[in-house]
This record gives sequence, structure tokens and C-alpha cells, in this order.
Amino acid sequence: MVKARVRRAPPRRPRQPAAQAAKSQRSHDTANVPLEKRIGEVLKQLRLEANLTLADLSTGSRISSAMLSRIENGMATASLDALERLCLALGIGLSDLFKRTDGKKGTAQLVKRSEQMEVVRVGTKYGYTYKLLSYDKGPKKLFDPFFIEMDKKSQSYPRFSHPGTEFIYMLQGRVEYRFGDLTYLLEPGDAFTFSGDVVHGPERLLDEHARFLSIIMYSE
Repeated sequence: MVKARVRRAPPRRPRQPAAQAAKSQRSHDTANVPLEKRIGEVLKQLRLEANLTLADLSTGSRISSAMLSRIENGMATASLDALERLCLALGIGLSDLFKRTDGKKGTAQLVKRSEQMEVVRVGTKYGYTYKLLSYDKGPKKLFDPFFIEMDKKSQSYPRFSHPGTEFIYMLQGRVEYRFGDLTYLLEPGDAFTFSGDVVHGPERLLDEHARFLSIIMYSE
């Protein structure tokens, strides 16, 4: 009696999760794209964003349209002098051009509602509630976004002065807001932008409660 031979299937390699595989593929692809091709793609994108033709950019950079086309398609390597002239014509710095070619897409931060920290600010002792909507972990603070609540329990209204520009977006309630010698009525849906170094702050709360977003943007 002849025994039948059972063929065993080769061991299956563990499958890489789709998201991880895609990320790995993107990293691999970026690393293998020649620098001149990445520079060309960025230059073309910048030209199109500025609604410029090859002829327009040729005039501004003193580089022929034919050569520009070759540079954009990664078929020619531009000298540093040519790249500098192209950047000047496009209104960006040479360092900005190289930053755009490294394949990085910036960072993102999601702060869930339950994770938003209630912080202490000048207005806290006056009955304001501040929730910090983003945590800036960089070497230099660029902005501070707050969700602020106040009500008529406040005995008085503080005045503020700080560097940068402040943006307020009203969500609920009406507030008379002091900016220097002027007073503005802020209502739901209103957007108010002003210089932070001028003394400012709520003058009078016209409803029981007020809620608004306050974003302070600092100069770089």
C-alpha cells in the first residue's frame, strides 16, 4: 500500500498592517527620489500656486523656459545661483525651498475634550475659566489658544496687556469689550482681532454667561 504524501504549505509571513505598510512605502519612496526631482516638483508646485507660466518665471529668473521645464521634470540639475534666482522670483528663501524637499508634512496635534487642561491666568481670580486648547512643545511659543467662560458672578473685570496679536471669536453671550479708549460690542459669531500690547478686556457682560475663543499669536 502506497502512502499519499501530504505537501505542507510554506510558512506564511506575518502581514504588515496596512497603515504601517503604507507609511513604510512612503518613507522608502521619498528616500529614493533624487534631490533634483524633488526640487523640480516643489518649484513646479510653487509656480502653479502663483499662477505663473513657464514664460513668466523665465522672465523673472532669467532662465530659459526650456531649461525651467527640464528642471521641473527632474531632467536637469539647477546651480545654486539658478535656484537662488528662481526663489527670488517665486518670493521664497533658498532655505525654504530645501525645507519643502525633505518630504516632511509638518506635525499635527489632537487634544480631546477630556484632555483640555484648565489653566490659571490673570482673569482666573475674577471668575473666568480658561481651557488651553493646544500645548506648544516647541523651542519657542508661537500661539496660545484658549476657550474662555465668564458670567455675571464676576465682581469686576480685569485689564490685560501682552505681546503679540489677539483674536477673539464669540460663541455665546454679549460682551462690551474695551480696547484702549474704544469699546466694542461683541455678539455670538463676531470675530475681533487687535494688538495685544494695547490695554484691553471686558467692560461689561450683557448676558448671564459668555463663552468665546481667544487666540494669542506671538511674533516669530
